[in-house]
Amino acid sequence: MRTIVQIGLPAGIQSAVFSIANIVIQGAINSLGTEVMAASSAGMNIEFVCYSLLNSFSQACTTFVGQNRGARNYGRCRKTMGVCLGEGAIAAALLIAFAVFLGRQVLGLINPDPAVVQYGYMRLCTILPAYAFSMVYEAISGYLRGFGMSTPPALTTMIVICGLRFFWIAVVFPVSHTFQTIMNIYPISLGLNCVCLIALLLILHPVRMLTKKRVQGA
Repeated sequence: MRTIVQIGLPAGIQSAVFSIANIVIQGAINSLGTEVMAASSAGMNIEFVCYSLLNSFSQACTTFVGQNRGARNYGRCRKTMGVCLGEGAIAAALLIAFAVFLGRQVLGLINPDPAVVQYGYMRLCTILPAYAFSMVYEAISGYLRGFGMSTPPALTTMIVICGLRFFWIAVVFPVSHTFQTIMNIYPISLGLNCVCLIALLLILHPVRMLTKKRVQGA
């Protein structure tokens, strides 16, 4: 139970803090009127499906890395992350193409209002390409969780993404009170967090750390 809590609790807290950040962003969106609210809601319905698809690679990474870590097959752990990143990149490219070429048509099925479609398409074209960053850092987080390192990626994500979004809505949005200004925080925060998670992976380097412990133990 202690091990489960050590791995699962940080991820759960991360999701809770994400929800608070999303509430703050939604409050800013609501201040822009009903058309923007409807467009954002329509875009989010599509994004939830897309995010679930990309996040599945992170879940798979955690599972297979954990299994191979238990078997002390560290080479396969690294291969697992490589496969997840490669397949996730293909999925992200397909989602970006979907947003660009079919986004307007799908949004029109949800709400045919031209203004709603326009704002919703703006959201899709801003956020879905940024999910490429999300796919990378989620795979890295899943890789580290497979080694039992759940707190470092969770703390990094909460500080970088949630902290930056709180700052953006409190400081930047009042100066430029537009829907695009709100949307811009997504690629900025996701991209910065991706860089931070890559740096964290290089610092922690779980395979090297465990190999070193085995050598010292021998």
